Amino acid sequence: MQKRIWKKEEKIAIIEEAEKAPTVTEVLRKYNVAQSIYYKWKRQFEAYGESAFDNKYYRTDPEVRRLESENQRLKKLLVEKELEIELLEECVKKRKQVAKKW
Repeated sequence: MQKRIWKKEEKIAIIEEAEKAPTVTEVLRKYNVAQSIYYKWKRQFEAYGESAFDNKYYRTDPEVRRLESENQRLKKLLVEKELEIELLEECVKKRKQVAKKW
């Protein structure tokens, strides 16, 4: 079965018709649209309006992708170092407490 590609106008028409109809399932059966697809369209339409269905396929620049991955790597390193510092500070506190008892 071939995948159906819906135009922007068709999606909006289906959403509006489903809102006016007594039950949504009647409209979805009429157009042979799955409920999950309809509710996804509806969420997008409510959030972004008609612009939600514009084609937005932009190619990400390889340099940007490389910088994003490096940024993630550096964030991981930072978290690891902060955890290491916290553990060392706890050890120092414990040593001071033991030294006071002596």
